Amino acid sequence: MTEHDPIDSPARIVVVTGVSGAGKSTALKAFEDLGYEAIDNVPISLMNRLIGPGGDQLSLAIGADIRTRGFDAEAFLAMIRQLSSRPELDVRLLFVDSTDDILVRRFEEPRRRHPLAADRPLSDGIREERALIAPLKDSAEIVIDTSDMTSGDMKPLLEAHFTTGPDAGMTVFLTSFGFKNGLPRGADLVFDVRFLRNPHYIEGLRPQSGCDQAVGDYVADDDGFAPFMDGLKRLLQPLLPRYAAEGKSYLTIAIGCTGGRHRSVFVAEQLAAWIDNEGQRYLVRHRDLEKAVK
Repeated sequence: MTEHDPIDSPARIVVVTGVSGAGKSTALKAFEDLGYEAIDNVPISLMNRLIGPGGDQLSLAIGADIRTRGFDAEAFLAMIRQLSSRPELDVRLLFVDSTDDILVRRFEEPRRRHPLAADRPLSDGIREERALIAPLKDSAEIVIDTSDMTSGDMKPLLEAHFTTGPDAGMTVFLTSFGFKNGLPRGADLVFDVRFLRNPHYIEGLRPQSGCDQAVGDYVADDDGFAPFMDGLKRLLQPLLPRYAAEGKSYLTIAIGCTGGRHRSVFVAEQLAAWIDNEGQRYLVRHRDLEKAVK
C-alpha cells in the first residue's frame, strides 16, 4: 500500500485557532498550498459530521475561533477529544498567536474591527479574547507566534511541522537576527556573533549582506571565525540527535549580530550548509535582512 492509502494512513486533520489578527487565515491558505482542504469558521456542532465515518479527506485544515457560531472553549476542546478518539483520524490542534502590540498594529493600520471591540478600546477586546481562548492555547500541540513573521514564512513553517510519513523528523529552524531589534521569540538556542569583525564599517560592504561573497570573505577572514564554527559544530553534532530522540518536531537556533544583516546572516548560512551535509532537515530565515541599512 502507498502512504496515501487511507487504511494505512489516518486522515490528517489540523484544527487551526488563535487570537484574531494573528494569522489564522494565512495559515489556512498555506495549508491549501500544501494540499489540504481548508474550511474556515465551521460550527463546532458540525465538525464531527463534516468528517465522514472513514475519514474520507486525507488532509483537512479546519479554522475556528471566537467568531465561529456557538464558540465555547470547553465545547471546542470536547469536540477535539471526540475527533481524536477516532482511530482513523490524526488530529492536531494548532494555535496561532502574536504579541498585543503587533495585534494592535495589524488592526489599526487597515482600520479593521476586532470582533470583541466594536464599542470599546481595542486593547480591551484583545484582553477578553485571550481570556476566552486561553484553554485552547494550553491544549495546542503547536503554538506559532507570528509577531516576527511575514506571510511568506507561514508555508515552509507549517510544511516542516506537519510533514508526515517515514521522512518526518525534527526540523532545525535557523534564524539570523539583529540584537538591536530584539531576540527572536521561541528560540531554543541563541548564539551571539558580535565578536566577529563588522562589515558594517566598511563602506563598500555596508550595503551588501551576509549572502554576498565579499561580506562572507571578510567575516571568514576574522581569526576567531574558524575556531568558533568548529566549536559550534562540535556542540551541535551530539545535541541534534538527542533533541530528535526527545521527540522534538523542531529546534530553533538563532544567530545574532548587531543589525542582523552581515555577520549573523553569513554564520547562519554556513551553519545551514553544515546541517544539510549532516542529513538534517532545516529551514533558514533572515529576520532582519531587509531592514534599512543605516
